[in-house]
Order: sequence, then C-alpha cells, then structure tokens
Amino acid sequence: MDLSTTYLGLNLKNPVVISASPLCEEIDNIRKMEDAGAAAVVLHSLFEEQITLESQELDRRLSETTGAFAEALSYFPDMTSYNLGPDGYLEHIRKAKAAVSIPIIASLNAVSNGAWIQFAKSIEQAGADGLELNIFTLQTDPSVTGGQIEDAYCALVREVASSVRIPVAVKLTPFFTAMANVARRLEQAGARGLVLFNRLYQPDFDLEALEVRHTLQLSTPYESLLRLHWVAILYGHVNVDLAVTGGFHSGQDVLKAMMAGAKVAEIASAVLKNGISHVGKILDEMRAWMQEHEYESVKQMQGSMSLRSVANPNAFLRSNYMKVLSSYTLRA
Repeated sequence: MDLSTTYLGLNLKNPVVISASPLCEEIDNIRKMEDAGAAAVVLHSLFEEQITLESQELDRRLSETTGAFAEALSYFPDMTSYNLGPDGYLEHIRKAKAAVSIPIIASLNAVSNGAWIQFAKSIEQAGADGLELNIFTLQTDPSVTGGQIEDAYCALVREVASSVRIPVAVKLTPFFTAMANVARRLEQAGARGLVLFNRLYQPDFDLEALEVRHTLQLSTPYESLLRLHWVAILYGHVNVDLAVTGGFHSGQDVLKAMMAGAKVAEIASAVLKNGISHVGKILDEMRAWMQEHEYESVKQMQGSMSLRSVANPNAFLRSNYMKVLSSYTLRA
C-alpha cells in the first residue's frame, strides 16, 4: 500500500503527523514518533508572549506596576517557565532535526503584528521544515467587527509568509462566519496550508470556590466531524494543502480525512491517551482497510468524498441539518 502524500511541499511517507503537544518537548519522544511511523512532527507552540517577554519590555512594565495591580497580575501566566524560552526553542528545533529524518514543523501561537515576527526567520535558520502559525485571540470588544478580525489575520499571515522561505500553514478556529472566504484570503496572503481546526479550551466554573477553573479535555472522534465537513467543502476551492486536527484517533478516522480532501491528519490526543506506539496501530488499520477495499494508494482516495465529488452535495449543506434533526426518534 502506498500511503505517501505531500504537504506544504514536503514528501511524506504517510498522512499521520504528530500535532503540537507536550510530548514534542522531549527529543526522545520525537525519536519514538519517527520509529512508530509518524511522517512528520509539529513541535509544541512558542507563544508570542514568550518572545515579547524576552525583550524585557513587557517584563519591565509588569514589574513597574506590581504594587498597584498585584491582584490583576496574578492572572498573567508565568511565561518565563512555560515550555522553552525563544532561545531554547530554537535549540530544540536544531536537536530535533539532528535526531530524526522526518520533517520538523515549528509552531508559533500569535495574535498581533510586531517585532516578534522576525523570530520566524530565526526558526527558518534553525532548520525547521515549515511553520504552523496558530492564530488565536478572543475578541471581547463589541466595537470590533468580524471583518476587522479577518483583516488582522490576513495581515499577520502576509507579514510572516513574506519574511521566510519555508512554507507557512495557518491553524484556524471554526468560528468564522464565511470560512470559505477566509480560507481564500489566507491563501492570497501567502499561506501554503490550512489546519482545521484549533481546539479551544474553555474555562469552567467552580461553584463551591466561586472561581474560574481551567480544564483540559482530550479530543473524541466525534469532534472530527466538523473538520471533515469543512475540508470536504474547501477541497478544490482553495489552492492550499488542507490538514485536519482534533478527533482523529483511528485508521478509519484518517482515511475519512483523506477522502474529504485532507493531505494529512495531525494527531495529539490519540497518542497522549494510548501512547506513541498508537501511530503504528493507526497505520496498520489504514493498510488493512485499503487492502480489503482494493485501494492502492492514499492519493487515489484524496478528495473522493469532497463536496465537488459526491453525487449528493446537499449532504454538506442546509438540507443535511434538517434531515438529521428529523431522523431522531424519541424512545420510551
């Protein structure tokens, strides 16, 4: 079975890519990922705040206001101890590249334009094969429009993509009103790939302590449906590579992503829950299914279940919503 695919101009032996997670902080784990069969690894994210903090400007301002706003400052995360600092992150890229032969994709979690964008050049110089730009901001100002947010995203991607030669992928949230238009605009801004979708972790409330509680839940296969839906819609309408992440735990999950039109499936929760060796199980399941159904390659199936390929495109549109609602039967 030919499981090979291409993503961001990279030739990959299969479509299973390890997504950003704490597992990627250890070089030994990255070696195990390669041994288990992973085609590439996306490193854990370096946050814009970490780069800004290293410049000492933010640190100085925080220190100046400690007396006046001590309570407010307690909510700001200690970015000096989170993961690796900027210099450590660059060194981690170099060590990962020296340790394995599979592509290493760096990840930047950002929200604004600024001098930190120059750090993307340092990531390229450190040897990263690509850059995944994880843009996330929660806009609470009611005067800010959706159009302004989209403009800011596109400006950020344009500036980053123009500053480096390595391919840039953009990891998106699913909350855009006109996702297809945003995807096209990001393509025009220089993105070579789109990763659908970022899993956002919502705060919970502690009723006894009357505090906001921060929780993290691993993904479930049900979450993959939203990703499959949008990849199937976007396939053939944008000239970028599509990746999925969030809810892909089995070989069948990955095969569905390929048929929807994805080039790769990024997995994190599956290996956090089952161990790095689970990658091999996913690949074995893919091969077994392909052999049983007489598929010779992954490329043969890519996009075969997309909106433009299926006999009934209404399955992706409003009629599907109505049909699903009417299909449920109440039971005594």
